[in-house]
Amino acid sequence: MSHIFDWLFAQYQDVPNHLIVLEMIGVVFTILSVWYSKRENILVYPTGLIATGIYVYILLVYSLLGDMLINAYYFAMSIIGWYLWTRKVDDTHFVPITKTTPKEKQWSALLFLGALVFVFLIYYFTGRYDTWTAYVDTITTAIFFVGMWLMAKKKLENWIYWIIGDIITVPLYWYKGLIFSSLLFAILTIIAIYGYKSWKRNLNKSPQTLLK
Repeated sequence: MSHIFDWLFAQYQDVPNHLIVLEMIGVVFTILSVWYSKRENILVYPTGLIATGIYVYILLVYSLLGDMLINAYYFAMSIIGWYLWTRKVDDTHFVPITKTTPKEKQWSALLFLGALVFVFLIYYFTGRYDTWTAYVDTITTAIFFVGMWLMAKKKLENWIYWIIGDIITVPLYWYKGLIFSSLLFAILTIIAIYGYKSWKRNLNKSPQTLLK
């Protein structure tokens, strides 16, 4: 077991201490954010704002431009989602979890393609397509773009996008040496599966509180 820990922490041998500390803080707040999302708790957004703000900086340092952009997008969408989730359908009930409509599915497809093209152009014009991780990062970014948009709108299917994107991200971050973040996405995959089940049980039910 000690050999495993030695190997894990050896990945951080030449990494500045402040980046290690920031990554661990980002991991904690990301887990909290996804956990609160599973519980349909409004604290998903303030914790998410802290996590995404940290990861924008870390991912810029590690040259994962796609994931950096997705975290900047998360930051903006967290503000929008915070507003949308607190809207009320009547005096005592908030907006319920619903399934995506046919029109929203079309918008999801367009958003995915648009994000794919956008991130591709960013990588292409900055000359960063020099490794397979850049191509994988492009795809996961597009997946997460749709997932975050659907989460802000409280759509059940957002979890499907998170699950797919998380599974792909685990080996990507491991390869890049972001071991803690790789383990984080493995945990997030499990939480996302339970999140889907939890939201499915609460489908079309308008909550009376967003702090539970």
